[in-house]
Amino acid sequence: MTLSKEARDRLADVVELQPTKNAELQERWEMENGSEVHGYLESELKDYYYRNENSLICATPEAAELFGLEPANSDGEGGQIVQATALQSAIIDVIAGPDEVPQSVVSVLHAVRDAGLDPEVDDVRSALRRLSDKGVVERIKKTVPTFRLAVERDALTIEEI
Repeated sequence: MTLSKEARDRLADVVELQPTKNAELQERWEMENGSEVHGYLESELKDYYYRNENSLICATPEAAELFGLEPANSDGEGGQIVQATALQSAIIDVIAGPDEVPQSVVSVLHAVRDAGLDPEVDDVRSALRRLSDKGVVERIKKTVPTFRLAVERDALTIEEI
């Protein structure tokens, strides 16, 4: 995705201020309201931000890389610190690795259940999307979406929330 100068400048604000709120960006960007901020994020920066578990706006690892910065969730040694729910943590433990055949949502659901949790399929789907937003898993575009880790398991430090 090619970014305009304005979009790059605003993405730099997201990287600098993260985690941040619509109101903070509204003030910085001199917008009328939080809805305008949300609309801009979705239309111009959709691939470069996500909302964390507290609904705060964070830059993706790719956004930080655009500016030559370590992602905010970096451990400083090439690894990544991930805040994750118990379900997300279980998914990270059982999902296919970066070089393995990706898994469907249902396959991940069964693996998580085999590991001792009993989530609903919609909860697994949502957790996979959140992990994908954080750059921890990648979604492989197929007729049926499949997922696998985007990074090596040992490069992650999980902080359960």
